[in-house]
Amino acid sequence: MNHNRKIVLQDGREFYGTGFGSNRDAVCELVFNTSMVGYQEVISDPSYMDQMVIMTYPIIGNYGITDEDFESKMQVIGGLIVRDYNDIPSNFRYTETLSQILTEGDVPAISGVDTRMLTRIIRDEGTQVAVLTSAETPTEEALAMIKAYKPTVNPVEKVSTNKIWYSRTANPKYNVVAIDCGIKLSIIRTLKEFGCNVTIVPYNTSAADILALCPDGILVSNGPGNPAEAACVIDTVKALKGKLPIMGIGLGYEIIALAAGAKVYKLNCHKSGSHPVKEIKTGKIQSVCHNHSYAVDEVSLEKTGLKVSHINVLDGIVEGFEDTAEKLIGLQFHPECAPGPQDAVKLFEKYIAMLETEVKKHA
Repeated sequence: MNHNRKIVLQDGREFYGTGFGSNRDAVCELVFNTSMVGYQEVISDPSYMDQMVIMTYPIIGNYGITDEDFESKMQVIGGLIVRDYNDIPSNFRYTETLSQILTEGDVPAISGVDTRMLTRIIRDEGTQVAVLTSAETPTEEALAMIKAYKPTVNPVEKVSTNKIWYSRTANPKYNVVAIDCGIKLSIIRTLKEFGCNVTIVPYNTSAADILALCPDGILVSNGPGNPAEAACVIDTVKALKGKLPIMGIGLGYEIIALAAGAKVYKLNCHKSGSHPVKEIKTGKIQSVCHNHSYAVDEVSLEKTGLKVSHINVLDGIVEGFEDTAEKLIGLQFHPECAPGPQDAVKLFEKYIAMLETEVKKHA
């Protein structure tokens, strides 16, 4: 096997493997994803902007890339690390190989790496910055690249749309404005399945401009980075709170929490993939899809009027909240399940019920 590429961690540990995709060097925050399927959704999810993702499932690439399964029109992922890469897809739907699409998007990747060891390092020691580079790059040079690394400031600005666009459904019942902080196309598709016409607006759209679109509800999307950096979205949610139903997913959930006065903190390591979550009201445990580096502080949440609706079974972190009076719903996980289990899709029904009430109010 030709070990022509390597991963260098910030403490100097090195992992050699075989490159595919782009050959450029990449310095990124290293995270892992535990999903068994869905690598195409991962590489096209704007929430992974400038992050290098380790796929813990060993065989990646075996069903190729399908045109209909992208989560965005861009590839902003920083890099991909896999154990075994399969470049001969067996899926009849595939249109390109994973390596081909990564090359087109200038995304570097590496295979043949001990992904279990890398995952344990992150889990036990916390998130690290790493460089994916040529096997011939001196360690000192690689460490210098890591030392010079600066994370993207306000990454939401980089992944958000710069103009309004529309996604309509047949026989619509509701009109939803989605604030694009890095929205996944599967969220839009799910809203349409529930009878919503969706208007997608840039992250910095004002509350007045959103209300001028006459929506029945607002959705604050998922996205990358620290939610506190999306200050204009927080201000928009503050201005709209109580006027219309608002649902937040991922980063959007954290933004709603900050707008309500709660605090958010950074996790020791990025949480990505399928994890069990308990619904407080029913006691039901669901396997749901995660992708976040921040969490909402439960103590500060209690002072806001937001009631905890879901908690993580493994670590007790708050995973959801709601406020019926203020018409707010927030979910840290991704109920649209792309990629991941479909246990939580019905949670959209709570939001749809709020929209129905809003429509009847103005009928």
